[in-house]
Amino acid sequence: MISVRVVPRSSLEEITRDAEGVWKAKLTAPALEGRANEALISMLSKRLGIRKSAVQIISGEKARLKRVKIAGLDGGRIEELLTSDRQARKKG
Repeated sequence: MISVRVVPRSSLEEITRDAEGVWKAKLTAPALEGRANEALISMLSKRLGIRKSAVQIISGEKARLKRVKIAGLDGGRIEELLTSDRQARKKG
């Protein structure tokens, strides 16, 4: 389980982590008709290298702060994959 604060209609897509341990996902999709939720699931599955069906929004479907369950990965591995992806894009 991870906590994710979603920022819809951003100019770019990225995910970062704040000092409190909450992930912040900037998404280009609007918070309309579930499009931001779909974009969040797609972003996380792509960055973590897992199926979309392994990513599930447990709570906060209509809120900016969401609890997301990720099957098949532990918290340390999730953090490692999300932060290494961000570092690779900064260098590239």
